[in-house]
Amino acid sequence: MKTRAFHSPEIRLSAFHKSISRSSAIDARGFKPFILAMVIGALLSGCGSDPRVKETDEGGAQPTVTTKSSDTTAEEIAAASEGLSDVSMPAVVSAAELRSSSSTKAARLNEQSRQNYSTEKREPKRARHMAQESDSALFAAVRPIPELHEQSLGRDREQYLAQQHNPIRQVSEHPVSTFSVDVDTASYSNVRRMIMREGRLPPHDAVKAEEFINYFRYQYPQPESESQPFSVHTELMASPWNPKKRLLKIGLQGYQPQQRPAANLVFLVDVSGSMQSENKLGLAKRSLKMLAQQMRDDDRIALVVYAGAAGVVLPSTPGSEKYKISAAIEQLTAGGSTHGSAGIQLAYDIAKQNFINEGINRVLIASDGDMNVGTVNHEALKNLIADKRKSGVALSTLGFGSGNYNYALMEQLADVGNGNASYVDSLKEAHRVLVQQMNSTLMTIAKDVKIQVEFNPQAISEYRLIGYENRLLKREDFRNDQVDAGEIGAGHSVTALYEISLKGSGAESISPLRYATQNQVAKIDRSAIVTHSSELGFVKLRYKQPTENDSQLISFPLSQELLTSDKDVSVDMQWASAVVGFSQLLSGAKYTADWGFDDALELARSAKGDDVYGHRAEMINLIELSQQWQLAQH
Repeated sequence: MKTRAFHSPEIRLSAFHKSISRSSAIDARGFKPFILAMVIGALLSGCGSDPRVKETDEGGAQPTVTTKSSDTTAEEIAAASEGLSDVSMPAVVSAAELRSSSSTKAARLNEQSRQNYSTEKREPKRARHMAQESDSALFAAVRPIPELHEQSLGRDREQYLAQQHNPIRQVSEHPVSTFSVDVDTASYSNVRRMIMREGRLPPHDAVKAEEFINYFRYQYPQPESESQPFSVHTELMASPWNPKKRLLKIGLQGYQPQQRPAANLVFLVDVSGSMQSENKLGLAKRSLKMLAQQMRDDDRIALVVYAGAAGVVLPSTPGSEKYKISAAIEQLTAGGSTHGSAGIQLAYDIAKQNFINEGINRVLIASDGDMNVGTVNHEALKNLIADKRKSGVALSTLGFGSGNYNYALMEQLADVGNGNASYVDSLKEAHRVLVQQMNSTLMTIAKDVKIQVEFNPQAISEYRLIGYENRLLKREDFRNDQVDAGEIGAGHSVTALYEISLKGSGAESISPLRYATQNQVAKIDRSAIVTHSSELGFVKLRYKQPTENDSQLISFPLSQELLTSDKDVSVDMQWASAVVGFSQLLSGAKYTADWGFDDALELARSAKGDDVYGHRAEMINLIELSQQWQLAQH
């Protein structure tokens, strides 16, 4: 039995779209919509049949769609519609629509193009400006088209951990602050997506101050050797939103080896139905292919997928076989439910089978985090990964998409997996995480890194740690090597900011106790105060080498000389204060008084400094847009 292979009308019209949808700006004259309608009418009238039909001998098979002549069709249409390349068209036309009345469709599309032309004719400067911005943007040609946000449709299911701002602490009652480091940056790029692409301010819980600060690089002193894998930098300045208070910065700079060891990577890709959007699986595929191109011959990559079940698409393959790896990634399609736990189990098994001693062994999850089959309890998934990390295989997460993005789960999986959490909203961000900062993303130089600061009550009356709300540790956890903490990647920088009130400055936020007793004062070691009266506090850091189980200690005092250096504040310190101020405004502005977006904008512009990749300029743009979205809400 012979079957017919035919050319899909969707394919031909898709080619037509590509030929005429190169720009959002319209410079056509009044007769061009008429020509456009005629071209569309001619296409639609021929959708029912095609003279270029060939016979096949595959009995019983379904009609096969071929695209051999789609390029010719696109060229013919492009030639017929010369000069109409700036006319906007609908992004998708379904087969059902194509089978409906061709004259009705032509009329409807003709009317739409007239409306588009009329609108942009009234605002030609704005249209040209938007087109110029799009043309000049990095990776603009392949950046995913922004989609209508699910929130506007009443279907927003994004999940974030509920968090409360760290409170102001009195040094006399709580002199010690302890927390784990965090090098995640997912919060910043996710919030950027909301502000820049969706035109809205983020929910407060989506904003994590530490991930905003650590998105940017700072010019900290480089460590001298790998034996002490990071250097420490401190600085002090007046708080921008309360000049009577001070901002204390503690910055760590990770060691950058000359060459990374061989890598054994397993790409674990979510191909469930929720990943069908182009800014989900489509962007994930292009991002992973970008990383695959950076692999050396001694590296290995395996590809595992999960939906209703999990499977191996590509066994562990040498990094030299880039075409084979890219082809395996490219063939992925989405559909079905999400059995995340099965995929995680299988990915760890593959990584363990190909384990590289003294190398990089890591699973990279690419997902929206929407797991709904198998082990869906977050604690159970975290326990699974915590058990697997003992094998020496780390896990990092790459988040994609909107509407159902589960930030809470993706962050926690990376935390317990000794990895880092990133959110990819564009190819530009994928390039930053997987190319520019590949070594930082893949290679761990120190694990279980903890910071403890003891403030001198004779010098400082109050303090507040900005951010790190879900990284706080108990005081006794600092010396307990069984307590998990964050990792630092090669070349990573980690920054923490405290807002402090100097004793006698009048900046205190908490009133003194009426019934304070001598017993409370006696808790302070008087001899220590006398001996260390020149210190603001004392900083201690604990960390483990990547392959060791016992921690090492670094400690140093915070000299009162910092008080004199705050008159000569570095550009990096000013920029960090602008970033953390911006994050606080987005998360409720509980402690920033009357300081607003205009103040953040002024500070950020003055502290932009050296901006090689344009990341700081981009944040300035985010502040400007946030100010507009805030005004639109009132």
